[in-house]
Amino acid sequence: MDQHLSPIAPGRSYYQDTVERPRHPRMEGSRKTDVLVVGGGFTGLSAAIHLARAGVDVTLVEAHRFGDGASGRNGGQMGTGQRIWPGEVEALYGFARSKALFDLAEEAKAHLFEFIAANDIDADLRMGQLSVAHKRKYLPEYREQVEILKTRYGYDSVSFMDGDEAGERLGSRRYFGGIRDTGTGHVNPLKLLVGLARVAATSGATLFEETKILSTRREGGRTVAVSEAGEIAAERVLYAVNGYGAGLDKAIDAHVMPIGSFIGATEPLPESAGVLPGGEACDDSRFVVRYFRKSVDNRLLFGGREAYTSEAGDITRHIRKQIAEVYPHLKDVRLTHAWGGSVGITMQRLPFVKTLAPGVTTIGGFSGHGVMLANFAGRLYAERVAGNRDRLAEFEALDIPAFPGGQRLRAPLLFLAMTWFSLRDRL
Repeated sequence: MDQHLSPIAPGRSYYQDTVERPRHPRMEGSRKTDVLVVGGGFTGLSAAIHLARAGVDVTLVEAHRFGDGASGRNGGQMGTGQRIWPGEVEALYGFARSKALFDLAEEAKAHLFEFIAANDIDADLRMGQLSVAHKRKYLPEYREQVEILKTRYGYDSVSFMDGDEAGERLGSRRYFGGIRDTGTGHVNPLKLLVGLARVAATSGATLFEETKILSTRREGGRTVAVSEAGEIAAERVLYAVNGYGAGLDKAIDAHVMPIGSFIGATEPLPESAGVLPGGEACDDSRFVVRYFRKSVDNRLLFGGREAYTSEAGDITRHIRKQIAEVYPHLKDVRLTHAWGGSVGITMQRLPFVKTLAPGVTTIGGFSGHGVMLANFAGRLYAERVAGNRDRLAEFEALDIPAFPGGQRLRAPLLFLAMTWFSLRDRL
């Protein structure tokens, strides 16, 4: 393969070359609305769709363009259940709540599949997920999780893979085995986001791009949001900003931490490369997880999180090194794109939902599990506003602790923790 790298724009994703993003207007002047949604990612657009369909006057504002944040730049993988394994959720909250959260996540998955089909969204949906162990000592835990999912959670779409099967399905002998999940899948997230924006607009939601909220205040029983273009008075406000909401509210800052995530896209690979021949996505057992999959045009999209490699110049070198560790025969593969962004995580890796003030709600902290959960959380918020039912309360009842260190020290402490866990993964 070509050993000469073409110039790479570090911020431009592969996804941006796969779909045209229609432009939406900036807001001009002041306005009133029933619900103001701040943030045009999966959560915000989903909320806007379901609110508009319920007859609610909803206005959504995005500080940049739809797709510039995590929803349009992520790895596209869905997973099953919550971000952490059911046994870990059980240890925190007991079996009954863990099962309820698992079932909610399964409904989220079904909702996304149905929504894509019903609204004719070309999101490059492909099925299958491999979760693999990078150390042999983790295999008993993976085998146990398969049994737990089948017997305690009624989820039969998983099977345990030994090293030989994992090697065949990955096209690599780097991993020792793991779990195959045929009940989930992966998508092109920007295509999905563009589809969501289209559906939101046709459903009657008012959408504005490049409209940043600078501050808010309470006035006459409403929340008034101040933007550069004017003010928006709303009965209710939803902050759907995930890892991109710094400064909007102290509770969001304390509970949702943005960490760097980076992805590289190779040139289209020949079938003889033998990479993921079944078309599944993959994630591994590292704390600083590596995740990869093939696109519909046979590129390897390879991602990972490294707190200390956030400089744009390091992205390509770092990703190429990680690809070569898994697929040594691709050590000279050409990368056509490399990009980064922020993932909003919480201490428990479970979503953070909170009522911040009367009529003001925040939803975020999906911790890398937002393709599925964020879309559904937007729908759950709309259900709450419409008064149908309040399943969002399942998430709001979670006791998500704040990150330690306060405003000044939590970022440096996270940097140290991520560095330590990355070293532990390697050694």
